[in-house]
Amino acid sequence: SKARLERILDLAIDSGGDFAEVFCEDSYYSNVLALTDTVETSSLGREAGVGIRIFHGLNSLYGYTNSSASERQLLEMVKSMTAMLKRADAQQVPLSDLVSYGDVHRVLQRPTQVPLAAKMDKVNRALSAAKGYSPEIAQVSVRYIDMEQTVQIANSEGLYADDSRVKTRLHITAFAQNENGMQTGYFGPGAMRGFEFYDDLDIEWYARESARIAVTMLHAHGSPGGQMPVVIDNGFGGLLFHEACGHSLEASSVAKGTSEFSGKLGQKVASPLVTLVDDGSLANEWGSLAIDDEGTPTQRNVLIEDGILRSYLVDKLNGRRMGMKPTGSARRKNYRFAPVSRMTNTYIANGTSTREQIIANTERGLFVKYINGGSVNPATGDFNFNACESYLIRNGKLAEPVKGVTLIGKGSDILQQVDMVANNLEIRQGYCYAASGALYIGAGQPTVRVANMTVGGAK
Repeated sequence: SKARLERILDLAIDSGGDFAEVFCEDSYYSNVLALTDTVETSSLGREAGVGIRIFHGLNSLYGYTNSSASERQLLEMVKSMTAMLKRADAQQVPLSDLVSYGDVHRVLQRPTQVPLAAKMDKVNRALSAAKGYSPEIAQVSVRYIDMEQTVQIANSEGLYADDSRVKTRLHITAFAQNENGMQTGYFGPGAMRGFEFYDDLDIEWYARESARIAVTMLHAHGSPGGQMPVVIDNGFGGLLFHEACGHSLEASSVAKGTSEFSGKLGQKVASPLVTLVDDGSLANEWGSLAIDDEGTPTQRNVLIEDGILRSYLVDKLNGRRMGMKPTGSARRKNYRFAPVSRMTNTYIANGTSTREQIIANTERGLFVKYINGGSVNPATGDFNFNACESYLIRNGKLAEPVKGVTLIGKGSDILQQVDMVANNLEIRQGYCYAASGALYIGAGQPTVRVANMTVGGAK
C-alpha cells in the first residue's frame, strides 16, 4: 500500500539515508523444452519479493527479501541496513498519485491466460519444420518461454509508479550431423508482446533457417585467419557493437574511470558513418520497458552521433557520481539485484549503401551472416566473438562457407574502421549478463563493413 511504502521510505531517510527506494515485484514464468519428439521439461513458476535501496552520498546499501514480509520485518531490515549511517540532511517527499505504465507496450493476450496445449502447438510446429529440412538434421531443440512481470517502484523523491512487462520467445536450435562431425544452427525470435506475437510469426521459416545454418556449416571448411575486411550482416550482427562498445558506455564503468570512453564526451570516437543508439522505448521490442527499474521512463539515447560521443547510459547512483541525469537505463534481473546502467535495444543507425554494394566493393574478405556471442573487457574494449555462419568474399562475391570464425579486436579501433553502412537495419533478440543479472536486450544494425579486423581461423 502507499501508506506502507511511505513509512518504509520515512524510516530510511530518518535513519541516515539521503535517498531511498522500494522495488516490489511479482512475476510469473512459463517454460517448455522439447527435444525432437520428446518433452524434456514443462514448468510454471511464480516469484515475488521486495528490494530496498538507500543512498548516503555516493554510497549505496541494498537489501531484499522474498518472504511474505510484514511491515515490521521490512522496517527492521531498513534499520539493520542503516545502522552505521550518520544522519543526512534529507527529507522524505510525500508520494505522488500512482502512475501506471502497464499499457505503454500493448498486450492483447496474456500468456497466463493461454493453455499449455496452445503453447505446445508452437513448439511442435518448429520441431517438425526443422527436422524435415534435411536428413542430416539429427536433433532439434525448441524452448518456449514467456514471462509476466509486475513491478511497483516508490522512492523518497515522491515517485510512485507501476509497470507490467510481458515477454514471449521461442528458442530453436538444430543439430546437423554426418561422418565429419556436428554443427548447430540457432534462431530465437521474441518480443515484448503477449501470445498474439505468434499470429505474425512465421515459425516454420525460423525453424528451417536454424536447420539451414546447421547443414551449411556442416559442409563448411575451416576459415583462414589474419587481418582482412569483414562485412557483418544486419540483425544480430549488432551484438558485436553491443559488446565491443556498448558496455563501455554504461555509467557503471564510465563513472569509475575504468571505461575506454571515460571523459570523452564531445570527442570523435568512431567513423563519421557510425551513429549508435540505445532505445528502451521502442514499441514491443524484446529489450524495451515503459519505465526502467528506478521508475524513470525509457527514451531514445543517442550515444554516438556521426562518430562523436554524445552521451552515456546513466543510472541514478552513477549519475550522482558523474553529475548527469538518469537516462532511463537502470535495469535489474529481479528484486534480488540493485539496478545499474544497462543497455536495452542497442543498434547502429541506417547508412546509405546497400548490402549488395558493400559485398561488391569488397575484393577479398569475410562475410559474417550470424554471430553467436562474445565478451568484452569494458576497461580496454578488447573483445572476442564467435561467428555462427560465415562466407569468404572473393572478387566482390560471396564464395564458400567457412567455420571456426573468431572476430578479435578493440571496440574503439573497430568503431574507427567502419567504412560502409547499409540501409537495412534489423534488430534481433538476446540476453546480456552483467552485475545486475541476465537481462532481455535487443541488438541490431544494418549490414556494416569493417575495413580491417583480426580474424581467428580454423583448420
